[in-house]
Amino acid sequence: MSTAPRPRLSHALSALTVFLLLPALVACGEKVTGYGDETVSGFDGVTVSADTKKAPTLKWKSAISYPKDPKVKTLTEGDGEEIPEDRGVFAKIYIGNATTLDKEWSYQSQAPEGEELPADKPWSTILKGAKVGDRIEALVASDDLLGEGGNPQMGIGNHDTLLVVVDVVKAAADKTPHDVDPSELPKVVEKNGKPTGFDFTGIAKPKADDVLKRVIVTEGDGEKITTDQTVTANYLGMTYGAKKPFDESFSKEPVPFALNQVVAGWTNGLEGVKVGSRVLLQIPPELGYGAEEKPGQGGTPGIPANSTLYFVIDVVKAGSAPATP
Repeated sequence: MSTAPRPRLSHALSALTVFLLLPALVACGEKVTGYGDETVSGFDGVTVSADTKKAPTLKWKSAISYPKDPKVKTLTEGDGEEIPEDRGVFAKIYIGNATTLDKEWSYQSQAPEGEELPADKPWSTILKGAKVGDRIEALVASDDLLGEGGNPQMGIGNHDTLLVVVDVVKAAADKTPHDVDPSELPKVVEKNGKPTGFDFTGIAKPKADDVLKRVIVTEGDGEKITTDQTVTANYLGMTYGAKKPFDESFSKEPVPFALNQVVAGWTNGLEGVKVGSRVLLQIPPELGYGAEEKPGQGGTPGIPANSTLYFVIDVVKAGSAPATP
């Protein structure tokens, strides 16, 4: 099984995202789950604990009216760095139902570093100007956060006011590919015209927090790749200073894979690249397999935890056909 085109593991969709992707189970226009009299507008209907060293607790006073747009306030200000604009974050999140006034959170993060939240609305509104260590309180319409159907599994109807509490842990990795000079990445070693490895001579050991680096060695003349496509490619991957590839397809056949189901370094590194191109990628751990260790298979070396990954990729074709799992 190919290493590069495996479904993304270190950046797997969180439980919350699964909720977000569930199909609408409530008919549009049918209001359900306790939509009643609007008694309070804004944050007066609830008190949320401010100590960021503990999970937040809530005390409802009354139901809160359905907000037209998200209402946001910083409950506790952190002392960390400000999250860059248009950057996602890792954050612990808590969602309560301010319409039904359930005593328990409808959803709360379990992972130590929380969820990876995108830089899209409504999260971009909630997290505007946020800093690491902040506890942010927001009131959001259920259709803004979960879609028109709400989420019955979470006890949330299609017209419920949601209280969202966000504890900002850290900025998400910069997913923008940085096109660099070829001298910054290792040289491709070839035999009979096919890549067999990398020569790391003169290349400094990468930092774990380095950016996604890319070199377009040869630009093809095909269409530009989009992240919703299935891409067929030959590739070879190594970790820094390794003697052998942990995986490669140049000695076999090109591999098809859905670009939105691989490690983020591939998804973002290949977006916009033309079919027919040869690309070099240096992928930092957070956009690769992170702290997950990958054992070797069939005599190939494994991938240690927190490894920077190096790939040479020849894009053969791209299309809408689904990739073979």
